[in-house]
Amino acid sequence: MKIIGTGSALPTLTVTNEMLSEFLDTNHEWIYTRTGIVQRRIISDESLTELAVSACRNAITNANLEAKDIDFILCSNIVNDYVIPGLSCIVQGKLGANCPCIDLNGACSGFIYALDLASAYLNMGKVKNILIVCADELSKIVDWSARDTSVLFGDGAGAMVVTQGKNLKSSHLSTTSAVAPLYYQRKLEFNPYSKNEEFKPLVMNGKDVYKMAVNASIQDINIVMQEANVSPNEVSYYLLHQANVRIIETIREYLGEREEKFPKNIHKYGNTSSASIPILLDEMNKDGKLKDGDLLVMSAFGAGFSSGACVVEWGK
Repeated sequence: MKIIGTGSALPTLTVTNEMLSEFLDTNHEWIYTRTGIVQRRIISDESLTELAVSACRNAITNANLEAKDIDFILCSNIVNDYVIPGLSCIVQGKLGANCPCIDLNGACSGFIYALDLASAYLNMGKVKNILIVCADELSKIVDWSARDTSVLFGDGAGAMVVTQGKNLKSSHLSTTSAVAPLYYQRKLEFNPYSKNEEFKPLVMNGKDVYKMAVNASIQDINIVMQEANVSPNEVSYYLLHQANVRIIETIREYLGEREEKFPKNIHKYGNTSSASIPILLDEMNKDGKLKDGDLLVMSAFGAGFSSGACVVEWGK
């Protein structure tokens, strides 16, 4: 597998920490020192579908392809305008593509899971070009009257096109069933035989998530680097899920690597779930920061508790 195109799209509305302090018991210093977030993008006038389609078009164009060239679409999504159909089906139609689609829910680690799945499909030899899109609107499920979760998340979409190649050096997925630290329980529709529950916003135990995220990411990174026979000094960049700057810094300190190897955009966008790594990768691609032969270690973690990492050699 190799990456041949990247794309991203973000809402137009920027919500700063100061704006949140107008109706939450918080302030910029409290948010920034605990999370590293200065602002986030929140969907207002546009829709998640529009962002997903825009990110996909950017990725397809960057790959010098057309929608008709896409053989498969993998979509990582938690919150969509529809329960059914899946977001991938809607995106396929908007793009004018003619290929099968799959939605997957790997929470914030969904991008790594989609990348691993794409590699498996390519190895089967049945497809040539796969479009991966990660899009989420977590602003829909947080409690906007509480500061513990509402300040953390942003909306956005990231996409990439992958094709057959030898640039995926290793990948590893892991899951440890743990629902309590982070979950969102959807309100049940009316059923005369079932007790309907009231709406419950996203629930997160920050301390538990922090511990699980750090441990899972370090373990996954060690595994993929060992499998790829890659030493830390050979890695050009570590692209970690942009959930909290404290988590990123703890992982960096454990690995003993320089800060410049850990690019960040959490200060601008907050936690955009599985879209965070592809958005970050697209920004680096557009800014010309990636060169052929660069070794990238990507690592993500999310509800489930799921996690994954991979080593990819950049080269379009």
